Amino acid sequence: MSREAPRGRDAYRHFTRIATRWADNDAYGHVNNTVYYQWFDSAVNGWLVGEGLLDIACGDPIGLVVETGCSYFTALSFPGEVDVGIAIDRMGSSSVTYLIGVFPVERVEPSAQGFFTHVYVGRGNRRPTPLPEEWRASLDKLA
Repeated sequence: MSREAPRGRDAYRHFTRIATRWADNDAYGHVNNTVYYQWFDSAVNGWLVGEGLLDIACGDPIGLVVETGCSYFTALSFPGEVDVGIAIDRMGSSSVTYLIGVFPVERVEPSAQGFFTHVYVGRGNRRPTPLPEEWRASLDKLA
C-alpha cells in the first residue's frame, strides 16, 4: 500500500491555528491519531461558520462526514501549536471532499495530511441536497 506524498503549505487555501493540549498526548508521548480528526472537523466547520454558511443550530443543509482518511509523517506533542490547512479536492452536486494538512508552526512540510468528504443533506429528511449557489461561490475560494 502506498500513500500520497506530503503536500506543502502552498496546497492549502485557509489555515486555522490550534494549540495542542495536555490531554492530546497519548501514552507514547505524542498527539493521538484521534485528535487529528478533531482538528480536521474544527478547521473545516470553523471556516464554514466564519463564511456564514453553517448555522449549527438550525441551518439547512448540513454536512455529514461519509469518508475520511489520514497519513502521518512526523509526531507532534504537547506543548505546541499547529496550523491546519484546508482546501477543496472535489466538489460534486451535493458533496465536497476537503484536503487537510496539519503543520507545525512555521514548517513547510506537514506532520499529517488527510481528507474528509461531507455529503450535504436536508436537516429534516437527511437526504442529499444540491449545494446552494452561495455555498458554491464561497467554497470556490478553497478550490
